[in-house]
Amino acid sequence: MAKIIPFKAVRPTRAIVGLVASRPYQSYTVNERESRMDYNPYSFLHIVNPGYKFDQVITGKERYKLVRNRYLEFKEDGVFIQDEKPSFYVYKIVNRHGQEFNGIIAATSAEDYHEDIIKKHENTIAKREETFKSYLQTVGFNAEPVLLTYPDNQIIASIIQETQKNHAEFEFTMTYRDTHYLWKIDCDKTIASIQEEFNKMNSIYIADGHHRSASSALLYKEEKAKNPNHNGGESYNFFMSYLIPESDLVIHEFNRLVKDLNGLTKEEFLIQLDNLYRIKNKGIFPYHPSKKHHFSMYLDGEFYALYLRKNRYKFNTALDNLDAQLLYNTILKPILGINDLRNNNRIEYVNGRDEMITIKSSVDNGVFKVGFGMCPANINEIKRIADEGLKMPPKSTYILPKLRSGITIYEY
Repeated sequence: MAKIIPFKAVRPTRAIVGLVASRPYQSYTVNERESRMDYNPYSFLHIVNPGYKFDQVITGKERYKLVRNRYLEFKEDGVFIQDEKPSFYVYKIVNRHGQEFNGIIAATSAEDYHEDIIKKHENTIAKREETFKSYLQTVGFNAEPVLLTYPDNQIIASIIQETQKNHAEFEFTMTYRDTHYLWKIDCDKTIASIQEEFNKMNSIYIADGHHRSASSALLYKEEKAKNPNHNGGESYNFFMSYLIPESDLVIHEFNRLVKDLNGLTKEEFLIQLDNLYRIKNKGIFPYHPSKKHHFSMYLDGEFYALYLRKNRYKFNTALDNLDAQLLYNTILKPILGINDLRNNNRIEYVNGRDEMITIKSSVDNGVFKVGFGMCPANINEIKRIADEGLKMPPKSTYILPKLRSGITIYEY
C-alpha cells in the first residue's frame, strides 16, 4: 500500500525555467559550473554553490546556511513561485536519443521507506546519509526528486495521457538537447484516482537516489522524535519523487576498469581466468557481450570474450545471478584482489552508454591494465534482489532518465 500525496511545489516561472534547471552539482566540472554561473544569473547552481558570490569555497554548515539564503533570494526576486493548491505534476522527458519518459512527481512516504514498501537495491553510506540529512534540515527544501518505479498501470497511464492533451505548464529544451514538459494535476477527483491506484501496490522501487531517500527517511525519524505533537501530516513525513512505470526505465550497465593485474603477468592472469571461464580471443575487433554471464575483456591490445563455466559457479540467490556481482565473485575479488568496491582506488567505472572503445582507449593510454564489459541488468533482476533484501554492488546500473534540479521544489 504505497502512499503518495500532492504538494505545493515551488517552481520557476515559465519564462525562465530553462535557465533555472540544472544537472546535479557534482556532474559538472569546475570550469563548467563557473561558466554557467558567469553567464546565467538564474541557474540553480547559484543556490547550491553560494561561495561563487564571494569567490570562495565554502563547506559544511556555513555553506548550508548560505544555500538557504540564496534560495530565499530567488523567491524574493520572483524567480520561484509556489502553487496555491497541493498538486501532482505529470512530467515528461524526451532525450536527444528519442527516448521518452512519462511519470508523476509527488511526495512519497518516509514511513513507506522504513516499512520496506519503498524497496532498495543498493547499499548506502551512513556518513553520506547524515550529511545530506543535515543539509535538508538547514536549507529546508529538496530540489531533485528521487526516481521511483512502479508496475505498469493502465489507469495511471490513461490519466497521464489525458493530462498531456492539455497545454503544458512548462516546455523547454536544455543544452543537452533533452526536452522537458510539465503539467499540473490539481483536480481532487483525479488526485484521488491516482492515490487509489498506488494504494493498491504492495511495493514500489527506488531506481535512482538511494542516498537522497535514505537521508529523507533519516530526517523524518529525527524530526518525528523531536515533535511531541507529531500527527503524520508534517512535511518531513514525505520526500519528493518522480514515479515512472517500469517499462519507461532505461537501464545501462557500468563497465569496470582496473589499474593492475594484482602482481600477475598477463599469462598468469589468463590461466587463472581459465578455471571459471572459457576464453576466446577476439583480437583487435571491439566485442560486447550479448548474453548474461558473458563478459568482454580488453587486455594488452586485444579483446576477449569470457563465457562462464556454469558447472563451477553456484547461483544461490538473486544477487549471485547479477553479472556485476558475478564479476566481483569470480575475478575482481579472488584474482585481482579488489575486496572493497567502494573504497579501492584501483578500480573505476564507465557507464554503458559509452562504447567499448572507451575501455580500449583507457587501457591503451596506460592508466588502466584491463577493462571488463557486461550486459545491463533488467528491472526484474533489480526487483528480485530488492525483494530478497539484498544489495547490489556499487555502480551496477546506470538508469535513465537523469533528472534536473530546480524544476519542482519540495519544502520542509
